[in-house]
Amino acid sequence: MKITGVELRRIAMPLVAPFRTSFGTEHSRDVLLVRVVTPEAEGWAECVAMGEPLYSPEYVDGAADVMRRFMVPALTALQHVDAYGVGQALEPLKGHRMAKAALETAVLDAQLRASGESFARFLGASREAVPCGVSVGIMNSIPELLDAVDGYIAEGYVRIKLKIEPGWDLEPVRAVRERFGDVLLQVDANAAYTLTDSAHLAGLDAFGLLLIEQPLADDDLVQHAELAKRLRTPVCLDESIESAAHAAAAISLKACSVINIKPGRVGGYLEARRIHDLCRANGVAVWCGGMLETGIGRAANVALAALPGFTLPGDTSASRRYFARDVTPPFELRDGHLDVPAGPGIGVDPDPAVLDEVTTSVEWLAG
Repeated sequence: MKITGVELRRIAMPLVAPFRTSFGTEHSRDVLLVRVVTPEAEGWAECVAMGEPLYSPEYVDGAADVMRRFMVPALTALQHVDAYGVGQALEPLKGHRMAKAALETAVLDAQLRASGESFARFLGASREAVPCGVSVGIMNSIPELLDAVDGYIAEGYVRIKLKIEPGWDLEPVRAVRERFGDVLLQVDANAAYTLTDSAHLAGLDAFGLLLIEQPLADDDLVQHAELAKRLRTPVCLDESIESAAHAAAAISLKACSVINIKPGRVGGYLEARRIHDLCRANGVAVWCGGMLETGIGRAANVALAALPGFTLPGDTSASRRYFARDVTPPFELRDGHLDVPAGPGIGVDPDPAVLDEVTTSVEWLAG
């Protein structure tokens, strides 16, 4: 395909409730959508960079800038490009995996729409629906937390993930376990602890958790390996894994026994599939994380989560978990599962009327 142009569209998406983690509290999302236009078809993608560089060094303004100045010109200069060619063309540019992922995904969406193939089939999905978990942010009080978890369980979510940080860890987890019995439960620390907290974190072992996600700094696999020796709770890595090479190193060091695969964090769905294949070959469980995506990003995530190695429920929540109105037809929970889109490409289309209402800027980059 020849790319004739790329649209960068910023939209403002208020969250139905504030979402608090150790990074801070989000009340709305400043989302960068990417539309790639070719003579055969057009494709959509969502850049998952946050408004500020808190989760990773990337942020929305930076992602838009690097696409505008470097990435899009590199792609539109090519006479032919497919999803695999995007990675090759952008490889000389260091970092900026979320921006690269958005462009690769938009090209792949266009490519698959042109051929009539779905994301799920292209990636190698083995299921038509995926089990869904929900991520619960840090609350103001334990009663507020219990009410929130009660609501999510009533909606049908099959797994609960609690965000934790120093001062908000053992007691909230204990309260949820005591109130809700054998519900599948895990925690996410977002790198809020150090190895000196290992004895305290071992207190989580009593609660039968699926895993503790990213307890230590993202750039320290060695200390994660040491922590894994001190805990019975399985250690899962998130921010530490930005590529299949990082995953291989973590597995070799025994720094984790579970990996959270977020396609935006690792540079796209092709690299996400490579990590899935590597982990499956090495007996390491994987699950699909989320970045509060709209339906555009959620559709592709659900397709990825349908691959056979994704043995744990992911953060692929229903649309209404985050947004009163999504930019695509909403993803609805059905018996604790989301259906995998079966249409060409990501299998969903944005609603033009909703897009117009939430758009804050549009930039067209001609080929």
